Amino acid sequence: MNKQKNIIEMKHIVKDFDGFKANDDLNLTLHQGEILALLGENGAGKSTLMSILSGLLAPTSGEIKVNGRQIAIVNPTVAKQLGIGMVHQHFMLAHSFTVLENIILGHETTKGPLLDLKQAREKVLALSEHYHLAIDPNQKVANITVAQQQRVEILKVLYRGADILIFDEPTAVLTPPEIKEFMHILKNLANEGKSIILITHKLEEIKKVADRVTIIRAGKDVGSYAVKDISNEKMAELMVGHPVTMKLAKAAVEPGKAILAVKDLVVKENRGTLAVKHLSFNVHAGEILGIAGIDGNGQDELVEAITGLRHSSSGEILIKDQDLANQAPRKITEAGVANIPADRQKYGLILQMSVADNLILQSYYQTPFSHHGIINFHQIKQHAQKLVKKFDILTPSIDLAGGELSGGNQQKVIIARELQRNSDLIIAFQPTRGLDVGAIETIHKQLLKEREQGKAILLVSYELSEIMALSDRILVLHNGEKSGVVKPEETTETELGLLMTGVKKEGKVVD
Repeated sequence: MNKQKNIIEMKHIVKDFDGFKANDDLNLTLHQGEILALLGENGAGKSTLMSILSGLLAPTSGEIKVNGRQIAIVNPTVAKQLGIGMVHQHFMLAHSFTVLENIILGHETTKGPLLDLKQAREKVLALSEHYHLAIDPNQKVANITVAQQQRVEILKVLYRGADILIFDEPTAVLTPPEIKEFMHILKNLANEGKSIILITHKLEEIKKVADRVTIIRAGKDVGSYAVKDISNEKMAELMVGHPVTMKLAKAAVEPGKAILAVKDLVVKENRGTLAVKHLSFNVHAGEILGIAGIDGNGQDELVEAITGLRHSSSGEILIKDQDLANQAPRKITEAGVANIPADRQKYGLILQMSVADNLILQSYYQTPFSHHGIINFHQIKQHAQKLVKKFDILTPSIDLAGGELSGGNQQKVIIARELQRNSDLIIAFQPTRGLDVGAIETIHKQLLKEREQGKAILLVSYELSEIMALSDRILVLHNGEKSGVVKPEETTETELGLLMTGVKKEGKVVD
């Protein structure tokens, strides 16, 4: 196979949003049968460039060639006809529809005037099995996990028979075994002749699976490199414009009293079966307790119960010795709990509201933002400007709607809001999902700083490297139960993986 045949050529692409150039003279070439990684900071213009390629946005200027032919991709229908399919970072699914209905939507199989759901289901299940993307076609999307929604999006593109596949942060919500399997899927697709663009912030994934990497910074392309010829450190430096520290310095901290005490907690999932089964643990002041586990083993239900978003069947949730099980989210928030949720768009932001307003969602009714019910817009503006600068939120204006930000900058807004509130307990669920290495470094340092200041932090992450780097203790969940509690310096990712599958290692469990 001639891997040098140009399938996609994007030349001098400019996308101007009222004076803000998200893409500024960008160039990108995709070869036949290759995996091209697209690397850049949050807000660098990666998703905008790919939205242009997939027909969701029109470029201000520039040209696009597909298979050597210059063409205007004026809408997603044209992109589909050209064999271009995109799996977006923020899923484009109808939550009230089933998995099957979402996958076949717009490409329905009919038998006469009727939908042939039987044939469609068989095709979807065959794809699901072939690509190891396990799903239940009859489940409503509203009732499945974020990782399962990711699989639905991937199957949607494969169902349409795309030959040019664009993946925007596809592994952000996958577990290590799922990521490994997904890498295998990508290689198989490339070997079958499909051409793939992989938007990712994970340098190790680029090294494992990509042939070339195109790096962009502040809307401009820095260059394209053969992955085998460039180091992780060099990629990170080109991406952010300065050298990046790849290792964390973690100060010794003596844990204090228990800020969060979960006792014999039982929580059901949406279908009524037990998701959290008689779970007990503590998180102390000055400690980061990491929760490790394969997605779907009770993490979502546990965090929702602690933050008041889900009713618990029994047990206690003590926050600073006060039982707040089944209390309203505001009461829990006011008790000194910060919450960085797993799904930033569903639970973290109001997408139609401005950046400034999203930054005060938890405190808009309190001073200095409100007095006797009168909103102080000057204080809100000053607060937003301070946080945008402190947390490096890339936005042309604090008045921009939250939904207009890049995914990584949406995450920064949530983290800025929650950490600024000076809460005693910080719940961080996938806090660096979709962030670039520079932003990850910043967030990790901020979490460690909060720990040094005596805050208790419950960290839930599917990134084992993040769990290992930040945690003082690691609680492993399997099937809603405690599989073990270990110290990161006394275990390995392999042993954690075994605990995550329910295989308990003798001598590795600590209090």
